[in-house]
Formats: sequence, structure tokens, C-alpha cells
Amino acid sequence: MVDNEVFASFVFYSTLLILKMYIIAIITGKLRLSRKAFCNPEDAMRHGGIQYHREDPDVERNRRAHRNDMENIFPFLFLGAVYSMTEPTLLIARIHFQIFFLGRIIHTVAYLCALKAPTRSLAYTIAQLPCFSMLVQILLAVASNW
Repeated sequence: MVDNEVFASFVFYSTLLILKMYIIAIITGKLRLSRKAFCNPEDAMRHGGIQYHREDPDVERNRRAHRNDMENIFPFLFLGAVYSMTEPTLLIARIHFQIFFLGRIIHTVAYLCALKAPTRSLAYTIAQLPCFSMLVQILLAVASNW
């Protein structure tokens, strides 16, 4: 399917990250139903009445985890795709993708399970390192072609 092994590795880890985001969305939906905490009045009315148009701390925690994924995974998708075009070595590229992936998994677990600080912050920071590295390498590759 994909001849470029670096890009294939990027696609693999990116797909797993998107799957993780879908799973968080499903968990959030299930929490909304079980806690009867709906953000839209029409949903509350469908599930028991306007009194269920309310916030729930666990639902909100899941929503924040999902929002944080969007703020971080979407830039990774761009950076990883462009980085793959700079012809990095396969091993180094995979290390970048794996560190980001594992950092985001740990971040999500820390967020959803309310693990003791600074677990979530460390996971976030570690996951940003390969993004910053890819960003610098992209800029250097582009600048060297001018």
C-alpha cells in the first residue's frame, strides 16, 4: 500500500491515535448516558427531562482529555506527514512516532484516571519532544533547499 516505510510507520501510529480519540469519544458518550448529563436541552429531554441538561465532573474530564488530544494530535498529523517527506532514517522516524504515541497514551490514562501529578504533565512534555524535533528538521530541510 505504502512504499515509503517511514510514511507507513507514520500512518500506523497516526491511525492508532485516531482510534484512541474515537474511544475517548465513545467513553464520553457512555458517561453522558449513565450519568444523565447532557450538554444539549433536546438530548436531556429525550433522556428524562430538562433537569439532565447539566454538567458532570467525569464527563467534563473526558471532554478535556479529548480536547487536549485534538490540540496535540492534529499538529502531529501534519508534522509527521511532512517529516516523512524529508527522508529521515526509518529507525529515527519510528522512535519519533513511538514516543509521541506512548506519551499520548500515558497522558490519556493519567487524565481519565486522575493519576497523581505530574504524571500527565510529564507525558505531555515527553510527547512534545518528537514534535519539536520533527518541526526543526522540517524547517532545516526546507531552508537547505532555498
